[in-house]
Amino acid sequence: MQITDISDPNYFHKVVDCQWACPAHTPVPEYIRRIAAGDYTGAYLINWKSNVFPGILGRTCDRPCEPACRRGRVEEEPVAICRLKRVAADYKNGVAAYMPKPPETKNGKRIACIGAGPASLTVARDLSPLGYDVVVFDGEAKAGGFMRSQIPKFRLPDSVIDEEVGFALSAGAVFHASRRIDSMKALLDEGYDAVFVGTGAPRGRDLDLPGRRQAAANIHIGIDWLSSVAFGHIEAIGRRVIVLGGGNTAMDCCRSSRRLGGEEVKVIVRSGFDEMKASPWEKEDAMHEGIPILNFMVPKTFEHENGRLTGMTFEKVRADYDDKGRRRLVPTGEPDEFVACDDVLVAVGQENAFPWIEADAGIAFDKWGMPVVDEKTFQSSRPNVFFGGDAAFGPKNIIWAVAHGHEAAVSIDAFCRGADVADRPPPLMNLISQKMGIHEWSYDNAIAVDERFKVPTLANDVALKDIRKEVELGFDPKLGYAEAQRCLNCDAQTVFEAKLCIECDACVDICPMDCITFTEDGDEEDLRQRLSAPAENLDQAIYIAAGLKTGRIMAKDEDVCLHCGLCAERCPTGAWDMQKSLIEMTHAGHACRSRA
Repeated sequence: MQITDISDPNYFHKVVDCQWACPAHTPVPEYIRRIAAGDYTGAYLINWKSNVFPGILGRTCDRPCEPACRRGRVEEEPVAICRLKRVAADYKNGVAAYMPKPPETKNGKRIACIGAGPASLTVARDLSPLGYDVVVFDGEAKAGGFMRSQIPKFRLPDSVIDEEVGFALSAGAVFHASRRIDSMKALLDEGYDAVFVGTGAPRGRDLDLPGRRQAAANIHIGIDWLSSVAFGHIEAIGRRVIVLGGGNTAMDCCRSSRRLGGEEVKVIVRSGFDEMKASPWEKEDAMHEGIPILNFMVPKTFEHENGRLTGMTFEKVRADYDDKGRRRLVPTGEPDEFVACDDVLVAVGQENAFPWIEADAGIAFDKWGMPVVDEKTFQSSRPNVFFGGDAAFGPKNIIWAVAHGHEAAVSIDAFCRGADVADRPPPLMNLISQKMGIHEWSYDNAIAVDERFKVPTLANDVALKDIRKEVELGFDPKLGYAEAQRCLNCDAQTVFEAKLCIECDACVDICPMDCITFTEDGDEEDLRQRLSAPAENLDQAIYIAAGLKTGRIMAKDEDVCLHCGLCAERCPTGAWDMQKSLIEMTHAGHACRSRA
């Protein structure tokens, strides 16, 4: 096999599974160690550099990091990475002093950001300190986009949004509230050097079924209804409510309904429970609040009496799979089921809408009405117009929008300087030894067997009475410390120096995961089967080092290594060392330019 090049920034980056899985590549173990040490401000600032909205994401993130967490391979539950982010946000102190200030001199370039959601705010946060005049436009009175308008206040209080939106704009970006952009051509005529479109996916899908028009008064599009609730335009709903859809928006709709007077709230989904797009914890929260989820029911009609909604009729189906695993829903043959209700919330998906971008504006769209956007640079067919977030590739979540904003900011900076926007400098990576003594490390490498700690919540009889009362209370410092101790410090890498090795096999004997093997070289498929424990996960690398005196190689399966440091403690010659891999992603700025 090829000898492992540990100087490649992406090698150890990929080993830190949580950071690799995070779209914004937040250095998770580093900020968790800060929390364990009580340095909440430091933990917050590490997050803020990467994901821009630690307090918001600590409550609402879709958590792509957690399924990747190495703790989940040795126990049932991963580290509560997301909720630890909230610990940093809740207990930080004086972070405003560390935020970038408006630069003393400007570079003469003007940038317009359309929409004040997470993608646009990230672009503004990244470019303003570099001397760009950034203007953010939005049709609403406050910035925040769907974070403010469609995430219920019992999950995300306005105070958290206000603070972190303020941080994003604090370096000098100007927010133009209540100004909806109705013409791309007119905006371009104002002479901006670049335009970023971060308008999200603002249109909810409807269901064109019999009875839809007649009973329209009590049938609501989910995201529009949530927005009306957020801004106080809707304060009540009927006693019996049906929510159609299986995503996170449907979960927000049903839980909001319970707080606005819905006593019998049901979520009805055409797919199976496990196939629902909602995050597992979102489904659990809904069911904990007494909301049943009914699966494999396809809506057929809205039933009404003289225009007054009385309920819906559903066809019962089951899932059939062909030889290629493709699913189709087929009728079970059971009688249709009528479900009585007073209101229906339709949360079956969202769509993009760009009626304000003229056909002759020079921006190409595909057959689905989406802009043609380069997936690497986020540049459209018009070179000075960039897209990001849901507006670029359809609905995802906040952390993806932030990641898009970072990449778009790099491109906009390059474009305005006349550089190649496709030239993406690699991240920086440093390896720093953690050795303090012969058997002592600068981090706590004890492997705790604690199960995941539960986040305290309000009791239902209190939470369901007030739609603005936050239901999750968050970890206090004591619980935060205990949960932080579950982190396996995956960024503390086992680095091997072959010339120091005497092949005594002490590391092999002490390794609790049997992940180290000294053996003859061979091709990867063969070698993976000859290790002390076969390496079955092809997505993770085998660390290969040559130069041993016997001519053999050292092979370590990165997939199952716990980074416990026992190999380095036991090694009599210091051939093994624990070295922290600190990865700094490329963001717009002078460091990026010098590397380019």
